[in-house]
Amino acid sequence: MFAEVAIKVPLFRTFDYAIPKHSTVTVGCRVKVPFGNRKLVAVVLAIKSHTDVPEAKLKTIAEVLDSSPILSTDHIKFLRFTAQYYAHPLGETLFTALPAALREGEHPDKTTVATFSLTAKGKQLPTLRAKKQQSLLKQLNESGESSLTELKALGFSKQQLNSLLDKQLIEEQIKHDSQWQSQTLNIASKPRLNEEQATACSVINQQAGFRCFLLEGVTGSGKTEVYLQSLERVLQNGHQALILVPEIGLTPQTVNRFRRRFPDTPIDLWHSNLTDNERLHTWRRAEKGSCALVIGTRSSIFLPFKSLGMIIVDEEHDGSFKQQEGLRYHARDLAAYRCASLKIPLILGTATPALETLNKAISSKYQLLTLSQRAQTTTDNQFLLVDMKGQSEQFGFSETTLKHIEATLKRAKQVMVFLNRRGYAPTLLCHECGWLSQCNHCSASTTYHKAMSRLVCHHCAQQSFVPPQCPDCGSTQIMPAGLGTEQLESFLSERFADIPLSRIDRDTTRRKGALEDALADINLGGARILVGTQMLAKGHHFADVSLVVILDVDSGLYSSDFRATEHMAQLITQVAGRAGRSGEAGKVLLQTHFPEHPLLQDLVHNGYQDFARYALKEREEALLPPFSHLAILRAQATNAQLVFDFLSDLVPATPYCGIQLLGPIPAPMERMAGKYRYQLHIQASERMVLHNYIAQLMAYISEHKLANRVRWSIDIDPMDTY
Repeated sequence: MFAEVAIKVPLFRTFDYAIPKHSTVTVGCRVKVPFGNRKLVAVVLAIKSHTDVPEAKLKTIAEVLDSSPILSTDHIKFLRFTAQYYAHPLGETLFTALPAALREGEHPDKTTVATFSLTAKGKQLPTLRAKKQQSLLKQLNESGESSLTELKALGFSKQQLNSLLDKQLIEEQIKHDSQWQSQTLNIASKPRLNEEQATACSVINQQAGFRCFLLEGVTGSGKTEVYLQSLERVLQNGHQALILVPEIGLTPQTVNRFRRRFPDTPIDLWHSNLTDNERLHTWRRAEKGSCALVIGTRSSIFLPFKSLGMIIVDEEHDGSFKQQEGLRYHARDLAAYRCASLKIPLILGTATPALETLNKAISSKYQLLTLSQRAQTTTDNQFLLVDMKGQSEQFGFSETTLKHIEATLKRAKQVMVFLNRRGYAPTLLCHECGWLSQCNHCSASTTYHKAMSRLVCHHCAQQSFVPPQCPDCGSTQIMPAGLGTEQLESFLSERFADIPLSRIDRDTTRRKGALEDALADINLGGARILVGTQMLAKGHHFADVSLVVILDVDSGLYSSDFRATEHMAQLITQVAGRAGRSGEAGKVLLQTHFPEHPLLQDLVHNGYQDFARYALKEREEALLPPFSHLAILRAQATNAQLVFDFLSDLVPATPYCGIQLLGPIPAPMERMAGKYRYQLHIQASERMVLHNYIAQLMAYISEHKLANRVRWSIDIDPMDTY
């Protein structure tokens, strides 16, 4: 018999190995196989009675790592679809779905607490010389079974346990507790739903089988309450659920809300700040059915569940659900496929739906559920466009804006200042000759970080010292140009010296637990001025924020990316939603040099819902996604001509029916980390046509003489074109 296995290598194929005699190998288990001069971990995909590999070349499995499958056949089918759809090697896709410990060959129960009990021989309580071992036997005779943690607390050591194991007086067992499935669900007190919320819950709870619901609710309309009450039936039936959130920062507050509602229900987390062992623990508990709910970021879509009953994607529009390196999957789209396969409901919740999702709801592929009433206030936030033309400004703030901030602070309310640019300034500028601090490895400026006195490239992470004088002309007149959150913090701290301020961006939240501490301080009323990037925009509940100030609105109005206006409208709406959550309407100030711009006017006066439907019409006229399907073939190398020649050779002399090609063209950031980057845009009116073309293209690239001299990747349904 032969095993077909997948190995974590960048090759679009699987490999056959002979199964050793007297070895049991099953589909979904891991094995170690010789590969070249190494031994690698592989996942078994099939057991076959024949192979096309010549007997002389056929190698034998070196070691079987699992006695039972760690991936079910259904889960392997899901991962096969993922690899096929996103044109990524199957082996790399499978290993992306495994926690690091399993990729390295660790035992799946490495983090599971073992229990010990007496064997038949041990129950006879033989007399032992070692008094501690004798006491341990008596303890287990009285308790029946005890965990390692309990026994260590009673003063017994692992060495004593090992001695009794060697004498076959005790046995070690690993048990996965799933008692929650048979227990009555404990639900804490819950608020009364308004009419829209009650309708949404009723529609979702009546659904049997697969249905995707788009829960389009304005910020503060109580979407989370709909999630919670929709989950009750799922949990009561003993099924598990996955809640996808876009940012690590949202997981603590989300899990606290869910734990308060379901106090006795086991809830686990999954995000990049967990250790390898913590991730393995969550992975195994989900697979064995020991946890009821998992709240996680995008990669949690790959978790195996024993009995998955529902997936919820919160803030479904968020770009964080799209992976931008390696396997370039979109967690929201994979959630839709997974729910359809398992015939379970999917809830997509947001105040600002992605245009692709909204189009499916309008065309009745998804069911649209609308929440138009804010739970805390009866009136909507007031939007004010502050015209910056001709105004004097201080560190990016107009006098009008500063007066509003002062008035809000006098009322003991909180102010949020939003700027999606960290650091002190986007660049340094020489006042004499116009020199700019450019990155030596990228087509971008380095950002000035005053606190660490460094110039940092936010694209390749290269750092350098701040020059004491201009490298070009020798002038000492070097000054920061532009604004960053660090500069705003410095100015506001001086202007409102008596008011506590908190800055939240990637620089201030690097330390584990720093974000949770900062958010807790804000909600306890510590910081009255909040300065931050989009980390502040996503789903946080700040009860006292009455004024939101959005700087540099204009950056999203004019861009080469056709999604730029959609993203800007979503960001403005999400940031604005942080205000007015405590009973009174909030105020939102947008500083712009183009207050008459039709997009801003539409967004301010008619809201995101109206803007999105108008934007969909524009996309339809331009035949842009979601009314066509897009892929980008990216290539990069240190030699620009090599990249251009490689992509040029992929453009056929005669056009392929139903396919439009654009390129090769330089990427918007042509050089990054020392490599030149070019792109080939592939557009099709039908998804099947696009995938058929890409399959042919991949086959051609696999034989291409330049394919090994450039680094290339294919991005299906790209979210940006950087």
